[in-house]
Amino acid sequence: MSRVAVVGAGTMGNGIAHVFAQHGWDTTLIDVAPGLLERVLAVIRTNFDRQVKKGMVTAAQRDAALARIRTSMSLDSVADAELVVEAATEQPDVKFKIFRDLDRLAPPAAILASNTSSISITTIAAQTKRPLQVIGMHFMNPVPVMPLVEVIRGLETSDETTRRTVEIAATLGKTPVEVNDYPGFVSNRVLMPMINEAIFCVMEGVATPEAIDTVMKLGMNHPLGPLALADLIGLDVCLAILEVLHRDLGDDKYRAAPLLRKMVAAGRLGRKSGRGFYVYRD
Repeated sequence: MSRVAVVGAGTMGNGIAHVFAQHGWDTTLIDVAPGLLERVLAVIRTNFDRQVKKGMVTAAQRDAALARIRTSMSLDSVADAELVVEAATEQPDVKFKIFRDLDRLAPPAAILASNTSSISITTIAAQTKRPLQVIGMHFMNPVPVMPLVEVIRGLETSDETTRRTVEIAATLGKTPVEVNDYPGFVSNRVLMPMINEAIFCVMEGVATPEAIDTVMKLGMNHPLGPLALADLIGLDVCLAILEVLHRDLGDDKYRAAPLLRKMVAAGRLGRKSGRGFYVYRD
């Protein structure tokens, strides 16, 4: 297998394309947003340049990888893909429509994977006529750096699809961890309540964001505090995941902190908007 199509050229999509191209895959990066693909190619080049400086890849390897990436504004470009990785916005309706289209346009033998962080793989698979070949491939941000891939089996995902996906993740230099399809999988089911509890601590005046993050970094050996991590993920994304957990598990322990809702409503989304629990000037 050596031809992949990545649908969605945002932060996750461009990182996924970067990693596949770096490991020898012919990679098509697809997005409909005008002008985005040109900007994203520049981002990927910058990230490769950083790897060259650190001695992780050579300049020749960088150039070869960049030459393997082509861009497209049409889903028709999945016609020769052996694997499709969807990394579009975390909205169920958007993902469902993409998977209905991918089912129609991708080769019958192709595996259709979603990078979703919380939406049910079983429900995504049900949009297609090939649920045995639908799986979750949840990469972590930033994709070129983080070693984990959560491989999520839907109710119908076949053993062969799972085996192949685990194998692919390993060839990308990642550590695949197989999990079953429950809301939030493992990563977000454990992480989001921690972030949410940290936000409740700010809201209730228990401590400042800096103090909370320092406790978790120095006391629990976390490389990044939960509030700085929330800013990195995007507070809107954190809220969306908590809403999935709350709705699908039906337990009030997943209820999003009112302060989180208020900050998202105000457009304080974290790093991407320049302000969240911290202020970013870049």
